[in-house]
Amino acid sequence: MNYSQKKFTSKLTEALDFFRAELAKLRTGRANPALLEDLLVDYYGTKTPLQQMASVTTPEPRTFLVQPWDKGSLQNVVKAIQSSDLGLNPSTEGEKIRIMLPSLTEETRLEMVKTIKEKSEEAKIAIRNLREEEIESLEAEGLSEDVVKKSKDEIQACVDDYNNQVESLMAAKEKEIMTV
Repeated sequence: MNYSQKKFTSKLTEALDFFRAELAKLRTGRANPALLEDLLVDYYGTKTPLQQMASVTTPEPRTFLVQPWDKGSLQNVVKAIQSSDLGLNPSTEGEKIRIMLPSLTEETRLEMVKTIKEKSEEAKIAIRNLREEEIESLEAEGLSEDVVKKSKDEIQACVDDYNNQVESLMAAKEKEIMTV
């Protein structure tokens, strides 16, 4: 494997890691701190990610416990959670915020599966785009036809492997969501 292919596989790994992160942000029947990761809170006039101003734990499978480091920001965190599109209803307990994750309905589960499939297709498109870029740069190097053909075959093998990983991640997440 030459240097450009190592670089290529690192780009593929980045695309796969991004897909994993996107899947982690999707709500399932279990509490996952990644669900609240992108939540922006008005913190002294600045939109700040929740993860930079509070600790988020999951003491029980369907419960979040949010503890802001600055006690004065408690109400702003509650407002941000309530105004988000997550459909969560926080309750304050002294200096902490408890959030019970409601059960997913069958309709919501099916919508989540649809979203997972869309995100997996986006990941596959990103992988295909990386493949095309790599092939174009390979052809631009002016190498012999044999070397280019062999390299294209190796690139396609990598792409197939990463597409299979996307498929298995998608199937696992779908199973997790559909499990009642």
